[in-house]
Amino acid sequence: MSKQVYISADYAEEDSGDRNVVDTLNQWGRDSVHKVDFIDMSKVASGSVSKDPDCRICDLKQEFNQQINASSAVVFVVGDKTASRTAGSSCLRASTEQKYCSCTPYKQNTNGSKPCKVSSTSTPGENDNVGCINSYSYLRHEFEQAKKWSKPIVIVYNSLRKESNWLPSYMANYESVAQPFWIKNYLGEKVGDYSYIKQVLGYV
Repeated sequence: MSKQVYISADYAEEDSGDRNVVDTLNQWGRDSVHKVDFIDMSKVASGSVSKDPDCRICDLKQEFNQQINASSAVVFVVGDKTASRTAGSSCLRASTEQKYCSCTPYKQNTNGSKPCKVSSTSTPGENDNVGCINSYSYLRHEFEQAKKWSKPIVIVYNSLRKESNWLPSYMANYESVAQPFWIKNYLGEKVGDYSYIKQVLGYV
């Protein structure tokens, strides 16, 4: 039986981020050999919310919450630039009055910023989602949501070896379980470690 697994990764357009890992995971989800069904965050980002010309940071974070809640596990791909990525962190509304806040709609940097559309805010309760009005990066927001709802968290490095210095500070407690995504096969070729992914996702 397949499982829905949410993938959080660096999708930076200027250097492709960690798409190579995501592409491999999605290939496993499509073919007839592997048994996992992945939800790719880039597909979420190209969905209904982001098509709204007035889509804001908070709208995307709310959608991420919904997708993570619907998933059985969350895979976080950590690359050499993950810790320094700040996309999604420019919202000031949590600590600033609405009239003093503005933000740029999703992928519309050339059009400039617009006034904040959030008239009121509240502190999320213990049983609520991570609030979508915050100064977290998109990557940290996804991590905090997965952690709050006790989703199984799998952290893989976009590397052939453990790269503990790549971990963002908010993932520090997961250093002992984070593993390299890539291995060498018997031909010396670099391939994804499907056996490990299958194991940690509960496929026996």
